Amino acid sequence: MKKIVVLTGAGISAESGIKTFRDANGLWEGHDVMEVASPIGWENDQNLVLDFYNKRRAQLFNVQPNLGHLALAELEKHFEVNIVTQNVDDLHERAGNANITHLHGELLKVRSTKNKNLIYPWKKDLNIGDVCAENFQLRPHIVWFGEEVPMLDTAIEIVSEADVLLIVGTSMQVYPAANLVNYIQQNTPIYFIDPKPSIAKNSFNNLTIINEVASTGVPKVVTELIDLLK
Repeated sequence: MKKIVVLTGAGISAESGIKTFRDANGLWEGHDVMEVASPIGWENDQNLVLDFYNKRRAQLFNVQPNLGHLALAELEKHFEVNIVTQNVDDLHERAGNANITHLHGELLKVRSTKNKNLIYPWKKDLNIGDVCAENFQLRPHIVWFGEEVPMLDTAIEIVSEADVLLIVGTSMQVYPAANLVNYIQQNTPIYFIDPKPSIAKNSFNNLTIINEVASTGVPKVVTELIDLLK
């Protein structure tokens, strides 16, 4: 069975109503990124950071997977599909995909500030005083700027084994995630689905650019790949 790897970013979730955090002036919901997404920001104002992610977490319960997510779940019925996502939401899971690697963490999990291996599912607000089994404060299970990306090696291994690569809703400008495309085998077919693709058609062999949003572009590519099996 062919292995299809899908790299997804904020664009696919934005169509479900999840804000992409960073707007035109570089702020995240009115905050400097370092205030709410860095170890320094956490040290300076834990209440601010917790409130920021509590609001993001609460928003998840008011959105649903869109046609892009659902098409990827349909793809999994015909191929071995692995999704490597920069998104911290659970929309891929809710759509029905099983093999998902979250590069930047997950909103619906928290972890110990002392023991990074103590990770817990979490759907309610996270507050000062919520502690792990070792009695240390819990923090969002999010990879902040300046922190290592623990799932990066796993993602590299997944991408290197791809028979087909789909890139959906990501600018491929944020590193280290942007570098993943360079680990594919030579001549691996690539489908880049984005209304404003930031990749040149001559950058890779077998590159197909779909100038559409995920909810329309992904179903088209999925249909094409499934039809090739017939």
